[in-house]
Amino acid sequence: MSGERIGVVVVARSGPGVLHELTGVIARHAGNIASVEIFEEKPPESRIYFEIDLPVEASILRADLEKLNGIRQVTLVKTLQKVYGKRIIIVGGGAQVGQVALGAISEADRHNIRGEHISVDTIPLVGEQPLADAVRAVGRLPRARALVLAGALMGGDIEKAVLEVRAQGLLVISLNMAGSVPDAADLVVTDPVQAGVMAVMAVADTAKFTIGRLSRRVF
Repeated sequence: MSGERIGVVVVARSGPGVLHELTGVIARHAGNIASVEIFEEKPPESRIYFEIDLPVEASILRADLEKLNGIRQVTLVKTLQKVYGKRIIIVGGGAQVGQVALGAISEADRHNIRGEHISVDTIPLVGEQPLADAVRAVGRLPRARALVLAGALMGGDIEKAVLEVRAQGLLVISLNMAGSVPDAADLVVTDPVQAGVMAVMAVADTAKFTIGRLSRRVF
């Protein structure tokens, strides 16, 4: 069908100018590139993934991409939004991350059965700078909708990073911990399992939970 977002995987020769040629063909078909990633490069070939809002039939674009020199294969695929959907990112200490993930995965399963697409990503980290870097990087992750900070003590540059990603529209939930991060978060939850559950409920279209309607922000 035309007029929808499509996923395209291109296997092409490695080298300068390849991406320019591909995007030129997409532009000629009035395609709007929503995301692009070179997710594997093993010379002499690269695999490039596009998500494109396309007003013409996808088969027409595929045929014209296949005409380019150095193109080995063009495959139409389901978008990552359709397959993996919204992402919940959990960052912090290993034990707390595991408990938050328990709640988030259990709640995501309940909504995904009803037609949602929510995935959960985790990374256990220690140290102020690695945690601050991880928080800022979440703002660059595709489809990331909520960040849960799970730890016993976070502050300093992590707090600044939280304020930065919140300004970009990311929902940030913090465990009730020592440090200044809870003051900077959208929501503070004491129980890690409940924090995971609430993160999923906040981003799920199949839930009736809205953080903006809460009368308090610490639980």
